[in-house]
Amino acid sequence: MFEWLFENGWALWLIIFLALAVIEMLTLDLFFILMSVGALAAVVADLLGAPLWLQVIIFCIVALAMILFVRPIALRHLHKGPNDLRTNVDRLIGHAAVVIEPVTSDGGRVKIGGDIWSARSTNGAALAIGNNVEVTAIEGATAIVVAAAITPQSPHAEYPGTPAGA
Repeated sequence: MFEWLFENGWALWLIIFLALAVIEMLTLDLFFILMSVGALAAVVADLLGAPLWLQVIIFCIVALAMILFVRPIALRHLHKGPNDLRTNVDRLIGHAAVVIEPVTSDGGRVKIGGDIWSARSTNGAALAIGNNVEVTAIEGATAIVVAAAITPQSPHAEYPGTPAGA
């Protein structure tokens, strides 16, 4: 079997390529897939009749070049997006809310958009029913709020076309 692999080096490089691709699927860090490109380059070198030592050098050079030059660019594009884009509960930070049960440092309830949240005040001040507050943080299922003199804002305001009560 080893004799066949050495006579058909392309098959060995193809096995290495597939193994690296599977490892990449498990890790998802754009490292092993770039090494697998080096294995594909070695397949091409073998099919063109290059000796084994040259195939190994081609594999190493291509894999290293891909990791050093392509990976940083790919990661930059992969993680590209607006810095201020917040999702889930993080996008509620900075939004206005209305107190519907008195809020203290121990607890209370506020209405953020159309949702009712348990809440605590940040500075320990008691906030009366009907007061406008601003969400400064979310801890678990509790909104941390501070008194504010702002008009309540829908948490969907940054998405045009989304109904205010949605």
